[in-house]
Order: sequence, then structure tokens, then C-alpha cells
Amino acid sequence: MAQWVQCELVGVSRSSLYYLARPENSENLALMRLLDEQYTATPFYGVRKMTEVLRARGFLVGPKRVRRLLRVMGLQAIYQRPNLSRPAPGHRIYPYLLRGVVVNRPDQVWSSDITYIRLHSGFVYLVAVIDWFSRYVLAWEISTSLESDFCVAALMWALRCGKPDIFNTDQGSQFTSDDFTRPLLDSGVGISMDGRGRALDNVFVERLWRSVKYEDVFLKDYTSAAHAIDGIGRYMTFYNTERIHQALGYRTPASVYLGS
Repeated sequence: MAQWVQCELVGVSRSSLYYLARPENSENLALMRLLDEQYTATPFYGVRKMTEVLRARGFLVGPKRVRRLLRVMGLQAIYQRPNLSRPAPGHRIYPYLLRGVVVNRPDQVWSSDITYIRLHSGFVYLVAVIDWFSRYVLAWEISTSLESDFCVAALMWALRCGKPDIFNTDQGSQFTSDDFTRPLLDSGVGISMDGRGRALDNVFVERLWRSVKYEDVFLKDYTSAAHAIDGIGRYMTFYNTERIHQALGYRTPASVYLGS
């Protein structure tokens, strides 16, 4: 069976089949694991505080090294906006459409974001598309790089479920690319992009990342991309269909999104 058919059947991107360990030594990978945990707990810590946290744990590191590792991971202090990607020259930046908007139904607003997922000896990236009202995860993909392909794959998967009135993202090159915006425009979806420094615009996705990491990634210590795909897939099913949310009146995202 062709690889693309196998990927289609199990709902994963082809890029996940070609995982290669990142060229970071074991000490840097250990530092990145600690930085990931600290960032998830205190996303407002900048380079200086992150450096002091590592020094307190016995690592002789300087700000320059910590800054580089955070950039590899795509993490910045939340007051500057967490960002795994940067705008690309020539890409159109769309205006922010959610100022003053009251979100009160499914498929009114969807959003997408990317996060770093640590592995036992390397790392991958996770993108998800989430419905704001219900917190339902419509689609997700894992990739070994920050190319736009896996974000486009997640978007196309989500659009099979329906379409929102507005789709909100940051201004990263993955989301400003024509490959990503064209399907939205063709579907009549309004494209909204966070303004610089608007750290809480994608708050529901940020809360999803905290749940994924604290309740799954940090506990499982995935050994490979394939292991992560399988485990995170199980967690996303749990998150949608079993995990109750206080903000949803102790209902699950699936029951709110699907109206069951």
C-alpha cells in the first residue's frame, strides 16, 4: 500500500514518516526538555529568568545559549507572543477580526497554532485546529520541520468537518502562505490574524497545549515521532470525547460541538 494511502487511513501527515534526530547534543536536548517544562509552567519568563532557572538546577549556561535553544523551540516570553514561525516577505497579513466579537456557537471561530513536542532524543512540532466555542479539536498534524505542509494538511482535514465564519492564526509564515490562505478564501471564510504582541488572541489553543503537555507528553516521554503520533492521537480522542471542561458546564468538547 502506498505511503500516502496509509497516512490517509490513519490520519497522519507523510512528513511524520521521515523523522530524523535533530543535530543537538544530549546536553542541549536535556536543556530543551527543562525549558519546555518551565515555559509551559511560566510562559512569561524571558531569557534571563530561564537562564537562572537552569543555573539553579546546576547547568552552567549563559543567556546566548538559552536564547538559541528557545529560538530552535520557537518559544518567546508570552508578553512578546509565543511564536514558532515568522512572517515571510511578500506574504499578505490579514487584519484582526475578533475585536469585540462574542463567540456563542460552534463553527463561528476556529483557530490554529503550533507547539514544540519533545521526544526522548529529539523533537517534533504539533499543529492543531480548534473550535473556539466548544474547544473541540477538529484536526492535528505532527511534523519534523516548520514547513507549511503539515499546517495545510491539518486545515484540509478540518475543512472536511465544515467551515467557520472566521479562522484566526498568528502571522507566522505557515499561516500567511498562499497554500494555507487560499482554501479559506475559496470557502468564503474570513481570515483573522493576531496583531503583534497580542499574546492572548489564541488563548484556547494555548490552553490545549498546556493540557497536551501536562496530561500526556510530560508523562509519556515519547521515544520517536511514530510513538508521539500514536500517543497524541489517543490523547486528542480522549480530549474531545471524554475530558470534561468546567467552562463547558462539565461537558466534553465533542458533546458541545456535535450537539449530543
